[in-house]
Amino acid sequence: MISVITAIYNQLNINRMFWASLSKYTSSPFELIIIDNGSTDGSPEFFESVGAKVIYNRANYSYPFCQNRGIEKAQYKWLAFLNNDLILSPQWDSRMIDSMSRNELLAATACGIEHLENREATRRLKKRWRILRNLITLTGNSATTLKLAHSLMYGNWEDFCNYRYETFKHRIKEGFVGSTIMIHREAIEKIGLWDERMQQADYDLYLRIKERSLKEGDIKPLHICLDVFIHHYIKITLKSGHPEFVDRHRLIELKDKWAPEYLALLDRLDD
Repeated sequence: MISVITAIYNQLNINRMFWASLSKYTSSPFELIIIDNGSTDGSPEFFESVGAKVIYNRANYSYPFCQNRGIEKAQYKWLAFLNNDLILSPQWDSRMIDSMSRNELLAATACGIEHLENREATRRLKKRWRILRNLITLTGNSATTLKLAHSLMYGNWEDFCNYRYETFKHRIKEGFVGSTIMIHREAIEKIGLWDERMQQADYDLYLRIKERSLKEGDIKPLHICLDVFIHHYIKITLKSGHPEFVDRHRLIELKDKWAPEYLALLDRLDD
């Protein structure tokens, strides 16, 4: 059983697509915890109608604050922190957990357009997506347009995902794709909750786990499960606009927290 934690602000059409994908492709029993940041378009009511637990923030809070509110309500030991602008892949959850268990990982992400098995594979897929992104930019981000772009990108989505699963089964690579993060509660016990000062929370999470692995050796660094591919629309869905974070006064940059030698670790992840 897993707890899926997702923060939203409006984007009802995106949220409907997310739910359709999540309910279709998740193989484990799951609870969905939605942190609503003041939506006015019926999005939280939609999620309540499908049985999700909705936490009402009443205003737009930063990513780590929202994720920690979700953890407070989560029941299960596996925690999946998902963006809402995703198309999940068949059995994404069980395949990730299987790969993580075999590789003794307490925290991992799926792979996606942002980061694949090597620099060249990532470059090719990003180039293809940039072309299709222009289509969305010209015609708008309606559900129909987003689905069309997804279809043109991958052809048969399930075949694409299953091919990658068979090709890269149980293979991992150190790094992260921040839109889909799976963490076991044991990792939370070792590194603590999300740092609510860090809007670049995925980068901070990688560095915190890396630091713990170097100093204590009781957790492996954050890795990408190369056999689980999840599509992320990447910023396209942000064009509808979000209010400023009400907790922006406490947010800091990575350089304000991490020494240069740790920040340099991030540059090596593209190799």
